[in-house]
Amino acid sequence: MFAEFEKITHRIVEDNAPLTLDVITETYRKLLETYFGDTLVLDPALSLECLRIPHFYSAFYVYKYATGISAAIALADKVVNEGTSAKAAYLNFLKLGGSKFPLDELVDAGVDMQSPEPIQRAIQYFSDLVDRLIDAYQALGSSVR
Repeated sequence: MFAEFEKITHRIVEDNAPLTLDVITETYRKLLETYFGDTLVLDPALSLECLRIPHFYSAFYVYKYATGISAAIALADKVVNEGTSAKAAYLNFLKLGGSKFPLDELVDAGVDMQSPEPIQRAIQYFSDLVDRLIDAYQALGSSVR
């Protein structure tokens, strides 16, 4: 929802339309209604929530965050599952210390963020976490009975 909010508000600015307080809060309100519908009580004050979220004051923070998490999951997976060469590549990545463009540093570490693979890996990782949560919840439920 946050990513969609950023996308919409940036589009408004790119279209040279005014991004007023009313436009911001109405846009956010519509997204709250879309994402939460009648599952939550959406009081009028909730439309102001977007003003207190610091992510929105740094352009495309939500996208940057998702990209960073995807890269981190790919790097960790390589270190855990691919052995010594992946660990060495990761340590060399850290030694670069920002001396190259970030995407190039990641390629040196074996993660190509221009391919769909790191994002797909992250999605699978989170899917696995949800499955584990469901299994744990179901196990807890059966032990309580």
